[in-house]
Amino acid sequence: MLMNYWLIKSEPSAYSIDDLKRDGTTSWEGVRNYQARNFMRDMRVGDKVLFYASSADPTGVSGLAEVSREARPEKDPAWSMVDIRFVKEFPDVVPLETLKKTRGLEKMLVVKRGVRLSVQPVTKGEYEIIAKLGR
Repeated sequence: MLMNYWLIKSEPSAYSIDDLKRDGTTSWEGVRNYQARNFMRDMRVGDKVLFYASSADPTGVSGLAEVSREARPEKDPAWSMVDIRFVKEFPDVVPLETLKKTRGLEKMLVVKRGVRLSVQPVTKGEYEIIAKLGR
């Protein structure tokens, strides 16, 4: 089975890695961008997720999660939601500035100017580099 890797963004004031740690699992809903929704529809149980704190100080990857339930329609069937499960909180956020300076992460959508998707694919290599930085 092919595993995919993702980055999902959340403003900590709305839902943080601490909230996910407390809840254990949550439904990821309310995404209102067609490209991000389509990425969610590609998510499979067991896929690995980088949990990214946006509009935070600093912004960056705050922990790891995984997909625990595949996409299904929200109340409005034009939109989808998935469930994610808490895996790990990093001792410190891996800031966006660090991501931008780290070899191997140059092609990540999150480091490119103007790409503001709340759900985006990452490669296995990018995931592993960031997981290592987060230790």
